[in-house]
Amino acid sequence: MTKTPADHVTDAKASLLSAKQELADQIANYPSPIAGCDAQFNHLLAERRRIDAALTALGAEIHIPTPRAP
Repeated sequence: MTKTPADHVTDAKASLLSAKQELADQIANYPSPIAGCDAQFNHLLAERRRIDAALTALGAEIHIPTPRAP
């Protein structure tokens, strides 16, 4: 059976949510103290922001601009 675009979006959302949970676990179990210059921790936070942005983009309504005149 061929997957529809909606199926692919659903799969992508599921993968992103799984990755987000994995990151949340890594952040929660990160050893303290956390310094402001801790590159690994900051990378985890940046990845979480990227995943959130991707989830937001996947959930956004699609707008395709069309010309008013042919």
